[in-house]
Amino acid sequence: MTGAAINTVVKLLCDVGKACADYQDKHMRNLPCRKLQCDEIWSFCYAKEKNVPADKRGTFGFGDVWTWTAIDAETKLVPCWLVGPHHAEAALEFLKDVADRMADRVQLTTDGNRAYLEAVSGAFGGGIDYAMLIKIYGPATIGDVRYSQPRCIRTFPKAITGNPDLKHASTSFVERQNLTMRMSMRRFTRLTNGFSKKVENLACAVALHFMHYNFCRIHQSLRVTPAMQAGLSDHVWTIEEMVALIDAGSN
Repeated sequence: MTGAAINTVVKLLCDVGKACADYQDKHMRNLPCRKLQCDEIWSFCYAKEKNVPADKRGTFGFGDVWTWTAIDAETKLVPCWLVGPHHAEAALEFLKDVADRMADRVQLTTDGNRAYLEAVSGAFGGGIDYAMLIKIYGPATIGDVRYSQPRCIRTFPKAITGNPDLKHASTSFVERQNLTMRMSMRRFTRLTNGFSKKVENLACAVALHFMHYNFCRIHQSLRVTPAMQAGLSDHVWTIEEMVALIDAGSN
């Protein structure tokens, strides 16, 4: 399709992905976000967890990999993410990064994953209004497909820290962001042969995706990009501008 060797294309994508990660890390600071939602999304590298060779089991980058994400409910900006394992230490590392990027006190909503409890406290201390959205699932029914969750029959918000406005305690936007990731990056679909062979390549793909999402893609309801809505950009970026970050040194 391109007339270039596949390794050349992969190297270019990795170079652009790293430049996009650096740019967003430097410029996503002092953000005006007020209502954040966080979640994590599953993928895998090298092989499915059950197929990982014995000598590589337990090594990060082989088998299950989780991408922790945050989204601002108002600007739809994704301020940061973390490609890592699915444990409390990763949750704390991710939320510390979130906290460092905020200009003011925020309201945060997550699902009922208990890893968030200590992580939110460790990252924000008492300087946050935090709520969990608890989901109650019904029993699995006969005929459910393998990857389907049981039907969610009820949700209720629960205040955890500070004084969150429970009317805005929702994870709808971050869950919709999960769908956007699955639709935009084939490696995040559950049954895929397009999975990443190296976790470093997965991280570059995620950075590339969020650069395009934040700076290049006009949000359907906002009519501008999330970066423009958040005051980080005054125009819709082009793909050429993203690629030029390599030569610009992400300045």
